[in-house]
Amino acid sequence: MELRHLRYFVAVAEELHFTRAAERLHIAQPPLSQQIRALEQELGVQLLERHQRAVRLTTAGERFLLRARALLEDARLAADEARRAARGEIGELRIGFTSSLPLMAVLPATLQQFRASHPDVTLHFHEQFTREQFQLLRQRKLDVGVVRFNRDEDTPGLEVREVKRDRLSVVLPAGHRLAARDSVSLAELAGERVIGYPAGNGNWLNARLHSLARQSGFDWQVHQLAGEATTQIGLVAAGLGIAVLPTPLQCVHLPNIHYLPLNDADAYMTLAVAWRQHDSSPLVAAFVSTLLGVGQQHGTAAA
Repeated sequence: MELRHLRYFVAVAEELHFTRAAERLHIAQPPLSQQIRALEQELGVQLLERHQRAVRLTTAGERFLLRARALLEDARLAADEARRAARGEIGELRIGFTSSLPLMAVLPATLQQFRASHPDVTLHFHEQFTREQFQLLRQRKLDVGVVRFNRDEDTPGLEVREVKRDRLSVVLPAGHRLAARDSVSLAELAGERVIGYPAGNGNWLNARLHSLARQSGFDWQVHQLAGEATTQIGLVAAGLGIAVLPTPLQCVHLPNIHYLPLNDADAYMTLAVAWRQHDSSPLVAAFVSTLLGVGQQHGTAAA
């Protein structure tokens, strides 16, 4: 049974006249009659009672008409959904992000713009560290990753595009000896008790701080581990040490802490977007474009 057979039958059933149905379908009447008879033979039932001046539906024909209309509507919807999916108007998008990103302006603004332009797209969010996002992208368990990355290692199979740069700031107790300064170099933090990420979690920030410290002639040592940026800020407020984090996290306001930007030239972290190479998904392209546009609006904070 073909969809055209269903269309032919529905036209005849609604017109109850072969000639009018043929005109509606833009085909000749004899082939239409032949197709309806072939459909009845295939089904093994009579769908229409044919009289000299009228056509009537049999009981079987009435039941078949209901199903035929539903099947044709399903086919129309399937084709429409396929076209909308190809245009990126519907579908699902799995987005990875690092834990502190929702606290910054870029991700909320991106999601707001993307939701406004793609209201029928379902978004799934996955909070993961950068390296885990890269693995999930390669495993096709994520579609897009919003990551912290300074291109300290290769990312085979992935496209990684810089969105913006955020200067690093030291988070100090309010009464710290450096708190009154406008900025500070990393070298001036030598000997401080540092609160930082465990090895392998904030690995790109760890790598950047170790590199900056070596350039300044000392070893960067973490004395207190905390896996979340907000936890590190809280531990600074408790007087357990200092932390170095991207400057946008100064939106976290706690009593007894002070944010001070680092003035070292390379004291920044890159916010980037990652996706699989050669991914033809229009949804991925639209999300990446939206995120890059928002990143331009918010400028760069590396200088």
